[in-house]
Amino acid sequence: MANPAPTPPSQHPQTELDAWFPADRSQRPMLVVAGPCVLESEDVNLQIAHCLAEACADLGIPLVFKASFDKANRSSGTSHRGPGLERGVEQLAAIGEAIGAPTCTDVHEASQVETVAQHIDLLQIPAFLSRQTDLLEAAAHSGRPINVKKGQFMAPLDMANVIAKVQAAGGTRLMLTERGTFFGHNRLVNDFVGVGDMMELAHEHGCSVCFDVTHSTQLPGGDGTRSGGRPDRAPILLAAAAAAGVDALFLECHPNPESGLSDAATMLPLSVVPGLLRTALKIRKAALAD
Repeated sequence: MANPAPTPPSQHPQTELDAWFPADRSQRPMLVVAGPCVLESEDVNLQIAHCLAEACADLGIPLVFKASFDKANRSSGTSHRGPGLERGVEQLAAIGEAIGAPTCTDVHEASQVETVAQHIDLLQIPAFLSRQTDLLEAAAHSGRPINVKKGQFMAPLDMANVIAKVQAAGGTRLMLTERGTFFGHNRLVNDFVGVGDMMELAHEHGCSVCFDVTHSTQLPGGDGTRSGGRPDRAPILLAAAAAAGVDALFLECHPNPESGLSDAATMLPLSVVPGLLRTALKIRKAALAD
């Protein structure tokens, strides 16, 4: 039997996120899911959160603040992983309250879902776990909206099985995220023909599609004990995704990416994000107007 949906804590606003999931995608403005890769110091977390909230408010687009409480799939066992489940979800809930926005974080195991769903508005399934049936079903049972990242090893239309699993378990608000496909050693590519295929599939089943701008620039394991990246190419991918008319954009950013505790090689400087979002919104509006 499906678990009942948790009652959202009063300090955790969901209005914008709930309003963003109608069946008619013409009613959905572009959504932005953004934040640091992993939770950092309180000062850094709030600096990022307030900058993103201000930028999205200026553009009139909804924001979901994202950060991980645990990076369970780091290249090296000695890499920083984050504050952990209990402390992490409390920190994320406080950030959401501070900026008046919904929050998002990864869940790696079915046993984590109940705790995370009590505090967090959008549950994210990491790409490497996108075929884990128990995890997908637990997320669906929570009643929360779900963002499933397409595995780097999966074809876009393979996400039909993800949709089927989530919807069979009672999940009604589902977003699929493109984040690149493995192409040889230490390299990802983005196939925009495939993005179009996944958009058709998703919209046919009442789902939405997000494009992960920064992870798509990743060079997995390219720096030996960590992944490398080409963040200088992020603006090109962002423009292409906006022109394709995706429903949402995902990106990670930091005041000083070089000092970031995770994904330092792919995070964007916080200072460039407002301009990039403004550009993306203009491109998307022009593309959908045609």
